[in-house]
Amino acid sequence: MFPEQNVMKDPFGRTINYLRISVTDRCDLRCRYCMPAKGVVRVPMARILSFEEILELARIAVDMGVDKIRLTGGEPLVRRGIERLVHMLAQIPGVRDLAMTTNAQQLQRLAPALAEAGLMRVNISLDTLDAQVFTHLTRGGDLQKTLDGIAAARAAGLTPIKLNCVVQRSADEPHARAVADFAQKEGLQARFIQQMDFESGYFAQVDGGDGGDCPRCNRLRLSADGRIRPCLFSDLGFSVRELGPKRALIQALQNKPLRGGRCAENPMRGVGG
Repeated sequence: MFPEQNVMKDPFGRTINYLRISVTDRCDLRCRYCMPAKGVVRVPMARILSFEEILELARIAVDMGVDKIRLTGGEPLVRRGIERLVHMLAQIPGVRDLAMTTNAQQLQRLAPALAEAGLMRVNISLDTLDAQVFTHLTRGGDLQKTLDGIAAARAAGLTPIKLNCVVQRSADEPHARAVADFAQKEGLQARFIQQMDFESGYFAQVDGGDGGDCPRCNRLRLSADGRIRPCLFSDLGFSVRELGPKRALIQALQNKPLRGGRCAENPMRGVGG
């Protein structure tokens, strides 16, 4: 049984119960639609929230009404000791869903420990099943490592496994169709995400998922450097360290826009999609 929790409502009456936590801005891939090949300015480690700061924020968020938490990055598996954070979050009464989005390059090694720590399920990035195209898109990634990570996640019970496939415009594109066929064969769930443009404010609803459906949005985001962001397509952010966790959460909730728009910075690396 889960304890009774409060309910958070934004100014438009939407119930907010989902917190996405970016644990790092670093990644072991350089996907072409996400990061430049060179010149990435990393957030100094002193500005990255500690596990204890994340835990404090998460506890308050759950007390306010959050019951779903997802760990993102960058790539969350490059954050040293990530299993410890998973264990800490899994102990919070009221967390009904604790998940992670990963590129799975390190998941074969870490899946058993993550499951033991309390992680429930994973979303895995997979844009193609062509090994050469995969290496090109990710600037050096290894498709076999992702496939091995999928197998390890299944063996560890991190299910249901969802595949996140980025497309230009449609799930009918050849590489997307191959991912869909693979998902059906392996008993996985495929989601197709149109490539976003933060400068123009372009995004679309996820095919097979809830993302991008602004009227039903139920999420807030914690960036790796400690800002609560009410919307992925917005430059608004409220500092946990400056305001305190509860006040930052309240201000983000009160300032959540009806829908996303153009934003000056691309926050994907430090916020997670």
